[in-house]
Order: sequence, then C-alpha cells, then structure tokens
Amino acid sequence: MPPVGAQLTFSHYRILLSLNDNNKINYYIKEIKERNLSKRQLQNIIKSKEYERLPEETKEKLISNNVNHEVTDYIKNPIVIKSDTKDKEQINEKILQRLILEDIPSFLKELGESFTFVDNEYKIKIGDTFNYIDLLLYNIKYRCYVVVELKVVPLKKEHIGQIEVYMNYIDKNLKTIYENNTVGIIVCLKDNKYYIEYCSNKNIISREYNLV
Repeated sequence: MPPVGAQLTFSHYRILLSLNDNNKINYYIKEIKERNLSKRQLQNIIKSKEYERLPEETKEKLISNNVNHEVTDYIKNPIVIKSDTKDKEQINEKILQRLILEDIPSFLKELGESFTFVDNEYKIKIGDTFNYIDLLLYNIKYRCYVVVELKVVPLKKEHIGQIEVYMNYIDKNLKTIYENNTVGIIVCLKDNKYYIEYCSNKNIISREYNLV
C-alpha cells in the first residue's frame, strides 16, 4: 500500500487492509482524503460496493493516473437509492422522485463530486406546452447544468430524445458562455447500452437504480 498522509487513522488502515485489491485500496484512500471520510462512512461506501459500481473507463483512468476526468466519470451504476421497499417494479416515477428528494445528499454523492441541487419538476415552456424536468442539478467543478430524468421502466429510445430536448432548452435559455454544455442522466429500471451506444450526444448517459 502506498504511503498516505495523516488524514488516515488506524481505524481506516484496519478497514483498508481487509481489502484484497490494490486498485480498490487506492480508490478508497483517495476518497478518504477528498471527502474526509470517517471510519463508519468508509465502511458504508465499501459495503455499498462503490468502487465496483464505477464505470470501467473510470477504473482504467484511476489505474493509469489519468487526470483528465469528466463530469460523468464517477456516476455509479447502479445508483443506490434508499427505500422501504426493495421491489423496483412496485414504485412509480413520483415515488422514485420522492425517495431521492428525501435524501438528496446521498443521491448527489452517488453521482460523484461537486453536484448541487437546483430544483425538481423544473418548469420549461416549449412552444405552447409546459414541460417539467424531473431534477435539475448543477456541477460546480465542471461548470455545467445536469438534467436528470427518472424512468421506472427499461430505457427506451424515446427517453433519449426527451432528455436531449430538455438539455437543448437549458443550453439555450440558462447556460452562459462561461459554462459547459448540459449533461443528461437517465435513471431507469434497466439500462440498454445499445441505445446509448448509438446516441450521437455523448453528454447523455443512462444508469440503473437499485433500491436498498
């Protein structure tokens, strides 16, 4: 294990030494430093398999010490959401949104660093029709708005078209010249990598949700 600073306590060391993968250890060391994690917080993110839920591309960047990270690099898959029920098919979009809003800090941590909450059911007007963005976020570090759409069904191609319209609206009406293009996250019952693979907008990603 590489040398680390005084931010790690003996309790941290004991937990880290129980891991059998140096890549995991290095990741959690980084998270302890950046998030000032306590022993219990470290135990919780290890238990939630935070490292395992990172995109493979992100793991490769971490292993190679690639510092060119993107806003979507640390968005977990699946995204863990606290709920009284574990049956994903027994909730609707309103309930899923309520579960997220009841513990918005945890949801933002599932997305990574520097995300902040702007509004839910954010109203926009397209032509003569009002539309509502499920969650509007902002990433301070990457200086961009983030549109989140919640779907309690498997990902469909029309979901991509919907979120892209919302992203274009935010880019045209909210984004300034000092900010980067809006990112779109579709949180869905089941991912379909082929739809995203053939989506021309690389700022759109999809993630499954998991109720715990």
